[in-house]
Amino acid sequence: MKPIFIAGPCVIESAELLDQVAQELVRINKQLGVDIIFKSSFDKANRTSIRSFRGPGLTKGLQMLADVKEKYGLRLLTDIHESWQAEPAGLVCDVLQIPAFLCRQTDLLVAAAKTGRTVNIKKAQFLSGPDMRYPVEKALDSGAKDVWLTERGNSFGYNNLVVDFRNIPDMLQFTPTVIMDCTHSVQRPGGADGKTGGDRRFVPAMAKAAKAFGATGYFFEVHPNPDKGLSDAANMLELHKLEALIKDLL
Repeated sequence: MKPIFIAGPCVIESAELLDQVAQELVRINKQLGVDIIFKSSFDKANRTSIRSFRGPGLTKGLQMLADVKEKYGLRLLTDIHESWQAEPAGLVCDVLQIPAFLCRQTDLLVAAAKTGRTVNIKKAQFLSGPDMRYPVEKALDSGAKDVWLTERGNSFGYNNLVVDFRNIPDMLQFTPTVIMDCTHSVQRPGGADGKTGGDRRFVPAMAKAAKAFGATGYFFEVHPNPDKGLSDAANMLELHKLEALIKDLL
């Protein structure tokens, strides 16, 4: 069984960016026989600074994602931050993602579960792998049929993260799908003068280490010109490097 791949720009910047990334994902899918899920956020509600770009918002953002699905036939993933966003997002997207900081928010988990969509819960930077049993239980008890977990590192001192890859087999004990977020795990949260910094050089190594620990999927934020990206610029992988990395993981 091939692993799950999730890729796309951190935030919806423009329709042109979505088209450029979607076209490359379609090409890779055809070339490698995979099914990459397209990811982008309509709102980055937890940016470090109030002056940071957040995205087009729910209504416009979901319409832009729906256009991607209609034009390119890609499955979609987006994140939600408040319970009321679950229902409209679930009408468009195949996977609803719970941000790491919000993974204990019961009402958010319940609302996502009730849409009938796959729920991808990102592990909080302050929780262990075994702690994620309880968010999974909340989603399953609320009617979710398919619950994924995503490893994205733990807080380590100030403005840094460390990945304990033992979390992957720990979480596989109570859910069959554990994704490695290979780009957010190289973040340096808030460590770049009011923005989140990071180092994309380590993205391939994060993916390969996760494979060794049994990860069943991989999450990559990608951008044709990451340093010009309006969110998570330091962590996103160059779009042209995605195919080679997926080949390595296959």
